[in-house]
Amino acid sequence: MQGILNIASCQFGVSGDIDANAQHICALMRQAAEQGADIVHFSECALSGYAGVDFESFADYNWDKLKARTLEIMALAGQLKLWVALGSSHRLTPPNRPHNSLYLISPQGQIADRYDKRFGTEMDLLHYTPGDRFVVFDINGVRCALLICFDLRFPELYRQLYRQGVRVILQSFYNARQQGPSVHTEIMRQTMQANAADNGMWASMTNSCGWYCPYPSCFIQPDGRIVKQLDDHKEGLMVNTVDLSQKFYDPSAPFRKLAVEGRLTNGAGAIDDVRSKNVTEL
Repeated sequence: MQGILNIASCQFGVSGDIDANAQHICALMRQAAEQGADIVHFSECALSGYAGVDFESFADYNWDKLKARTLEIMALAGQLKLWVALGSSHRLTPPNRPHNSLYLISPQGQIADRYDKRFGTEMDLLHYTPGDRFVVFDINGVRCALLICFDLRFPELYRQLYRQGVRVILQSFYNARQQGPSVHTEIMRQTMQANAADNGMWASMTNSCGWYCPYPSCFIQPDGRIVKQLDDHKEGLMVNTVDLSQKFYDPSAPFRKLAVEGRLTNGAGAIDDVRSKNVTEL
């Protein structure tokens, strides 16, 4: 149905065990298909594990196994007729470090595109090569884009995607295996809410749920509200619906185009008034 998109946002305890990760992914894909999802969205490095956290480095990494499990997931996507946004790692030609990636897998079981995390943390840069391009695609007439974790900190990315007509952000995170609560509990979802509301976008925000995860996966609507989230520290899946016919509170809408074009006021123009120009007197 045009303008309607059912998104399954998933979380599980990602590890350095590719086989175990693949088992979780395939089970959640089947659940997503049973619940009528059009696309299933996984966390950052969901299949490969996260270098520097789940394993020390890519030295002696089992790339053959990663490719084999990826092909199995692609085949299952074809069987289930599902789109899949799969967090993984993409090998480059040595000595270049891999990309931290989201594979976009089509309902035909093919890789339709690949998004590579554009902004890496300082730790990321020890293991990964940042990407340099957006991935924008349409499902059921809904324009979507992919982002990964630390990209959150750069609002310029969302503005560029807004210019391209994107209505849905599928953003994958890995804030897990921490020692306990952290500042991420207070800022990550809140920053995503602001990015969504500032640009009138829906957002599927998936996270790993390995102990300790400071926040669960959530789904945000274009007014910035979290409409649903998964349980803390537990594997799970939720299906939420994007409906382009819905209207949301958006006081910025009449003026957003001005700001995007660089006009940072919604006044009529230059003010020819001495009392406006004199800023040091009452």
